[in-house]
Amino acid sequence: MSVDQNEKNEIRNKIVSLVSKQLNVPESSITADATIDSLGADSLDRVEIVMRLEEEFKLEINDEDAEKLNTIDDAVNYIYNLKHKSS
Repeated sequence: MSVDQNEKNEIRNKIVSLVSKQLNVPESSITADATIDSLGADSLDRVEIVMRLEEEFKLEINDEDAEKLNTIDDAVNYIYNLKHKSS
């Protein structure tokens, strides 16, 4: 497994844990292509999730980009790309 894939897996694991806690759903039910909405998130949950992502990964997600984070993988790829853009 490549270094990039390992890092993405670490990011995914953190996101799954965070979403699981926020939405009170088991981590095992959260797949890479699961949408935040399909997991039961309302608009307030989405805001909370974005705020927690910002805190966890020490980055800022603008509102326009936040609206595009519909699946777990969307969030993984966005955060991975943002982290590598700033390095």
